[in-house]
Amino acid sequence: MFRFFERLVDPYQPYPVSNRPPRALLAFLRDYLRPFKTTFCFSAFFQTLVAAVQIFLIWYFGRLIVLMTEATPSEFWGNHWVELALVTGFILVIRPLIDTVSTLLLNNTILPNVGTLVRYRAHRHVLRQSVGWFENDFAGRIANRIMQTPPATGEFVYQLIDAVTFSFVYLIGAFFLLGESDPRLMIPLAMWTGLYFALVVWTVRRVSPASAAASNARSAVTGRVVDSYTNIHAVKMFSQNDQELNYGVEAIEEARVTFQKEMRLYTTMEFGLILLDGCLVVSVVGWATYLWSIGSADVGVVAAGAALTLRMSGMSHWIMWALTTLFREMGVIREGMETISAPIELVDAPGAQELQMKAAHISIAGLTHRYGKEFGGLENISLEIKPGESLGLVGASGAGKSTLIKLLLRFYDVESGAIYFDGQNISHVTQDSLRAQIGVVQQDSALLHRSVRNNILYGKPGATEEDMIEAAKKAEAHDFILQLEDPEGRTGYDAQVGERGVKLSGGQRQRVALARVILKDAPILVLDEATSALDSAVEADILETLYRVMRGKTVIAIAHRLSTIARMDRIVVLDEGRIVEEGTHASLLEANGAYAGFWKHQSGGFLAMEET
Repeated sequence: MFRFFERLVDPYQPYPVSNRPPRALLAFLRDYLRPFKTTFCFSAFFQTLVAAVQIFLIWYFGRLIVLMTEATPSEFWGNHWVELALVTGFILVIRPLIDTVSTLLLNNTILPNVGTLVRYRAHRHVLRQSVGWFENDFAGRIANRIMQTPPATGEFVYQLIDAVTFSFVYLIGAFFLLGESDPRLMIPLAMWTGLYFALVVWTVRRVSPASAAASNARSAVTGRVVDSYTNIHAVKMFSQNDQELNYGVEAIEEARVTFQKEMRLYTTMEFGLILLDGCLVVSVVGWATYLWSIGSADVGVVAAGAALTLRMSGMSHWIMWALTTLFREMGVIREGMETISAPIELVDAPGAQELQMKAAHISIAGLTHRYGKEFGGLENISLEIKPGESLGLVGASGAGKSTLIKLLLRFYDVESGAIYFDGQNISHVTQDSLRAQIGVVQQDSALLHRSVRNNILYGKPGATEEDMIEAAKKAEAHDFILQLEDPEGRTGYDAQVGERGVKLSGGQRQRVALARVILKDAPILVLDEATSALDSAVEADILETLYRVMRGKTVIAIAHRLSTIARMDRIVVLDEGRIVEEGTHASLLEANGAYAGFWKHQSGGFLAMEET
């Protein structure tokens, strides 16, 4: 039974993927929750039945009192035993079935699957965002919004069906029940309803923005805390515990203040409810009692009116909290939508084809990119890199080396000019096919918090165990991998490397990352300070491996340690985003220009940072 209801909606079903999801709340909910349309209708129908059954029972108990007062016990049982048996059967069999189906639809079909669907689609959308988009936000805040929006959406749907549908049907039934007894009893109920909804409107208008502010403040706390934890090595290295604590406390205090403002609204709401509920009970029951005293109503009317108003008095708090919860969750959803509905700006061109790589020839024509600013980046770069050629990029920090690599990987769209791989403009091919042709070893080779095996196979998921081990051996990583053991007792290639690979030394991380690229075996190889984390002895071994891996590939290497690129076929010197020199190592030294100045100013083999 549980499995049947749990499988009514598949949260992973195919759906039309959009680069620009709806930014309006209702449009967003309608788009995401479309697979649940039929389920919502059935759930609302059964919730309507649940409310109708409760109204029926209140009415019937009033009738029961009248029947009991009008006959002796023997007459009562003799005349009404069939009716009583049917009602008993209804209460013991039909009512539980209705309640059970309603509960199963809400708890087992809707709640688990709504949250899963929203989280899956939101995560899928965010993963498609560009590197630049991630660089403009806290990873912790992004993750927090991905995590808090799905349960908020589920709670919104739950309250909408469970509370709003139930209360609406119950209120209509209450008017019908009192009106049938005596139309005058509808007057105090109508007055209470008007005041109650005025209080609801007053509350929800303030709760939604207050909740959004509180949710945003909580996300800021998460962002700052995760930022501190992610960079815990720097925090400890510079003994900045107090600074990080104060940095976090600023956000924590802001979250406290916004939450206090939100809770003031709820306290005011509670006070108003207490007054309204007292007025409802006194007015309806008092009026019914007066009508009974003058002979205009029987005792059953008084009993039904008392039961109904007491029930509504208790329900009013639940309904108000449900409604405020609904609007509070709407605020959380709105805040989450800032992330999960952000449009994807870096997209494949319409009709983009797979990159067809044959020779790995790279052509850069009139390339300018300043990240939307008036300075920095690259300025009118033109460069030809022949198939199989190895090219070294040299320049002081900020010269534009990393920008060029990011543009080659199409982490950003170029602002002016174009980049061609084998004559194909990289802006006109799919991003995945482009990056599949490029292997990158970065300066900061952060690894995934998974096993060594998973990290190496990331370069080529379908590779065999033998291919993976061979790649590790080429990267001089196999021997130390066999010695690894994590706290859970997993060893060798099954050992977990920790978040960003923190359980490995810098050199070990670099070698695992290199093994991943070797396994990928892409025709274009990018080395961004690939040996910067290695000591001299290990670097020499790795360089020999790299030189072997480079054979037959088009290579672009960035290095401050000029000895690592001295054997490149050609070296290009960048300064303030422009090419100022290019040639072989020997010819550049002979020219006695910028490159020669860098070479002379090296200390321990590293490129000096000062301008020359």
